Amino acid sequence: MEINKTVSKAGYAKLVEEKEYLVTVKRKEVAQKLKEARSFGDLSENAEYDEAKNEQAILESRINELEILISNATVVDDDEVSVHEIGVGSYVKLKDLELDEVETLQIVGSTESDPDNGKISDESPIGKAAMHMKVGDIFEVEAPAGMIKFEVLEITRE
Repeated sequence: MEINKTVSKAGYAKLVEEKEYLVTVKRKEVAQKLKEARSFGDLSENAEYDEAKNEQAILESRINELEILISNATVVDDDEVSVHEIGVGSYVKLKDLELDEVETLQIVGSTESDPDNGKISDESPIGKAAMHMKVGDIFEVEAPAGMIKFEVLEITRE
């Protein structure tokens, strides 16, 4: 896992919020499940206990992962997002030159990628190719369907 990730302020807040929820709420829920499973007796044949221990291990792993991400994140301040060059945090209008369609996307860090909602990672094929482009630039992206050509129409902060 790459440790230093670039995230927006909103993405950083989501990471912190998720970690707090897991530590303050989810840990207690899992501890309660373990307590209940122990009360069923013999732990060697106790499926509920095994399931709760497994859930606890997954939970602690996610908390650890979030702590590492949070402590090593580079937070991009919204005011620092350039409107002259595409970077993490940029909202961009891209025109697919072959299909003649315009799409508005936000370039985000990989931890906050959500393609269904127009947020693509700076590490995705389109995100990577778009980085540092300016309005009017044309770039190509290798996709499963072949090469796609985009033109950068607009770069904004929101």
